Amino acid sequence: MATDPTERPDGGPRADARPDDPRAAAAAAIEAALAEAEVEYERPRPGAFLVTLPGQRKLKTLVWLDVGEHSLLVKSFFCRRPDENEGGFYRWLLQKNEAAYGMAFSADEVGDVYITGRLPLAAVVPDEVDRLLGCVLTYSDENFNTALELGFASSIRKEWAWREKGGYSLRNLESFRHLVESARDGAAGH
Repeated sequence: MATDPTERPDGGPRADARPDDPRAAAAAAIEAALAEAEVEYERPRPGAFLVTLPGQRKLKTLVWLDVGEHSLLVKSFFCRRPDENEGGFYRWLLQKNEAAYGMAFSADEVGDVYITGRLPLAAVVPDEVDRLLGCVLTYSDENFNTALELGFASSIRKEWAWREKGGYSLRNLESFRHLVESARDGAAGH
């Protein structure tokens, strides 16, 4: 396995790393930002960070920060491919991209959705890393429930009915109560 010559075996920057090495500087800036923010993270390999951000709607957002030769990749899984309303779901995400800072919603070959961005290594400083992590968390957390409503409404209704019938907790589905009630109101009107 090849190792990054700018980092120690534990993943930290080497004391003798060249200060003009942009990869080492970027890794040090990321580490400083993560320490300042006091968030959980792992170093699965040199130059890579897996950050855990706590949310409210989406309880946990994992963010992959990968220092490449010329840029920093920021990538976070948002949700799987929608079960229904694909056109409306993806159109809504594309509209969200217009206001996004430094990143955008993207889909992989099977349609699963990510939040991704790239930043030139020269721009990787602690404040910018903090800003990008804040953006990922905001875009993930604030848009999660709407994305589920657009792409998974039928599944949410089925899950609600199954839990209701079995006497299971509906606590984490409460924000979708309107989906169930509107379906019941629609069925009662027919």
